[in-house]
Amino acid sequence: MAVEEIRSWIADSRNIVFFGGAGTSTESQIPDFRSATGLYQTTSRHAFPPEVMLSRSFFMERTAEFFDFYRACMVHREAKPNAAHEVLAQLEQTGKLRAVVTQNIDGLHQMAGSQHVLELHGSVHRNYCMSCGKFFDLNHVTSDETMVPRCDACGGIVKPDVVLYEESLDWDILSKARKHIAEADVLIVGGTSLTVNPAAALVGEYGGDKLVLINQSSTPYDSRATHVIRDSIGKVLKALVS
Repeated sequence: MAVEEIRSWIADSRNIVFFGGAGTSTESQIPDFRSATGLYQTTSRHAFPPEVMLSRSFFMERTAEFFDFYRACMVHREAKPNAAHEVLAQLEQTGKLRAVVTQNIDGLHQMAGSQHVLELHGSVHRNYCMSCGKFFDLNHVTSDETMVPRCDACGGIVKPDVVLYEESLDWDILSKARKHIAEADVLIVGGTSLTVNPAAALVGEYGGDKLVLINQSSTPYDSRATHVIRDSIGKVLKALVS
């Protein structure tokens, strides 16, 4: 069976890499983007589609509207790590998991205890002044939901340290992620449709024969995977280490 074989890979490996997307956090009640109940299907009260409101140009031209959407739909302060985050943190602590590469911006991997997390799209927990570079925590952005957050040192606009549409990924983080994936013994991919590049293309860097895809829907990489599992990521990961 697939689970038994993957369990043996995990037992024997000390170079596992996990690559995750929005589906990793849906069990923490954070909506994904493209499913039937995802963000792109449930934000009709806003005048523009999410892809527009999460763009660099929209942020610069309609900053107040950006923050209205961002605070309402992208920040989930009540969310807690789920079983998937916890299992991955445990695997890292035992020396088996080398890195978590995530497209998520929620910080739940770190909250669960993971230390080596490569956040391809940034984090809601980091925010910086566009004028002087001073950093701020999430409270600074969410404390007053009627205002565009401003720097308390120079008055500049404080921007979330997340990658918006029309912006490039951080090259250093991307390079580290590419290296970890290329060198992994076992690559576990979970909760991502693998359709948004350049992040999704990172899976193509893996040349090994132990590629596991855990996702509720099909992906462009299914035919290349050693095992494809259509189930809850938390449930599957718990079964793999039990």
